[in-house]
Amino acid sequence: MSEDLQSLLEKINRDGVEKAKAEAARIMAEAKAKADALVKSAAEEAERAKADAKKAAEDYTARAEETIGQAARDTVLKVKASVSALLENALAKDVDRALSDEKTVTALVADAIKGLVGPVEVAVSPKLAAALKAQLAAQGSVTVVTDEDIGAGFSVKTDGGRVEHTFTEDAIAAEIAKRLRPELAKLVK
Repeated sequence: MSEDLQSLLEKINRDGVEKAKAEAARIMAEAKAKADALVKSAAEEAERAKADAKKAAEDYTARAEETIGQAARDTVLKVKASVSALLENALAKDVDRALSDEKTVTALVADAIKGLVGPVEVAVSPKLAAALKAQLAAQGSVTVVTDEDIGAGFSVKTDGGRVEHTFTEDAIAAEIAKRLRPELAKLVK
């Protein structure tokens, strides 16, 4: 019986070792499957995070480029406006200086009324009125009047006051500036 017992013990031992090996193999396979699933899930999550980060970076870059473009456009517009204002101010000063000179104004008035028929009224500042009256005294149809509102320059009225041409510093500077703006815009570009 000791042989039977020995053989029974060996059989139990073998069965136990085989069961233990099978259980170990099953546990190992389960662990490997879980590990593979975790690795796969982590890799997928990493890919999603990478794609999200790439999309966020592209969106940020697009917004930054748009913001820079708008800032550049705003800067160009501000520079254009500043340069225009600077030139208009310089132009107004030059026009004011020219229209305050007696010789210049009398020559301009003579050119402005040349060819006009009927009574003509020329309005100038009190400072220039005496010189202009002396210059135009020979023309009987021309009346020179003073106008306190005219700083520099003059205005000409005909047809009983229905037609008026203004040659003041503001009117001339505005007209010259208007004609210069397209050329100025080309220079600023």
